[in-house]
Amino acid sequence: MAASYQPDRDESDGSIVAEINITPLTDVFLVLLVIFMVTTSVIQNQGKNIDLPGADVSDETPQGVTVSVGADGEIMIDDAVVAEDRLFEVLEAALTDAREKVVVLRGDQAVLLGKAVNILDIAQQAGARGIALATKPNPRDS
Repeated sequence: MAASYQPDRDESDGSIVAEINITPLTDVFLVLLVIFMVTTSVIQNQGKNIDLPGADVSDETPQGVTVSVGADGEIMIDDAVVAEDRLFEVLEAALTDAREKVVVLRGDQAVLLGKAVNILDIAQQAGARGIALATKPNPRDS
């Protein structure tokens, strides 16, 4: 706490005015807020280590419901593990809540095409209006 003397006050009462300066505290909170905002956007798509196939990457990245399929066959919808028999109902609920009705499939290179097609078929039945495949940039482009 800081004590201050204010000359315009009546000097006869002899009181000290104690004030807390909250400006530095506000600055710290704003810096922490910015740090959390930046780190959450970076961490968002790193929930599982998936080896994406390479391709020429588009300039526009679609937003929507992300379905990730690992090499072990584990399915995740927006970073939440989902059993294959519950895929339709969970995907339908996620698409209902999503602003854009697009499903982005992040499949490991080891995932068989039949499994990927099955997931995309279920996504279409659940109400997806668009489908996108997540890839990483081609190594030859680097």
